[in-house]
Order: sequence, then structure tokens, then C-alpha cells
Amino acid sequence: MQTILESQKFTIVKLQNSITAANAYQIERKITTVLRENSHLNILVDLRQVEFMDSSGLMALMSSCKLAQSLQKRFSLCSVSNSLKIIIELTQLDNVFEIFESEAKYRETL
Repeated sequence: MQTILESQKFTIVKLQNSITAANAYQIERKITTVLRENSHLNILVDLRQVEFMDSSGLMALMSSCKLAQSLQKRFSLCSVSNSLKIIIELTQLDNVFEIFESEAKYRETL
């Protein structure tokens, strides 16, 4: 479902498969745990292996992003597929999320 990796400057949450109503709550809880318990101020959610996301998945990411903001942490997405990018743009969440082409591009901003 997800993998948590830590580097010196940030934590990566790598999500897989689909993010739907069936698993969105679990994913949100995991990201919430990372945000609350991790000392890093930078959290990167890697969506490279996510094939599909429904509105519940978007809401899980939105809730996580809001929590990060309240904790004064940076919350970013990377490796968003074209199909997911379209969904994010149609819902105008591209104005909310900080989105990077890849993890390498994200690292350049640190």
C-alpha cells in the first residue's frame, strides 16, 4: 500500500495501486502519523505507482495537506501520472498542492 522512506532532509511516502474509498482512510491515517510523529519539516508523497484515484483519495490528500500546513510542514506531491494530473487540474487542486515532476526535481528545491 505505502512505503515510508526517510532521508536527511525529508520523508517520502510512496503510495501504490489505487486510492479509493476502500483504502483512503487508511492512507490518510498513515500520512497523518508521519506528519505528527516525524521530525522532518518536508513530506513528499510519491504517486508514481498510483494507477487510479477517486474523490476519496483526493480528500485524503487534501486533509493531509491541511494538517501539514497547520503543523507548518511542507507537503508536496511528485511523479503524478497524466491521468491523475488531469483529475487534480479539473478539481483545481493544482493550486493547492505543490507538485513536482520527480523526486529529483523536489530535491533541487531543498
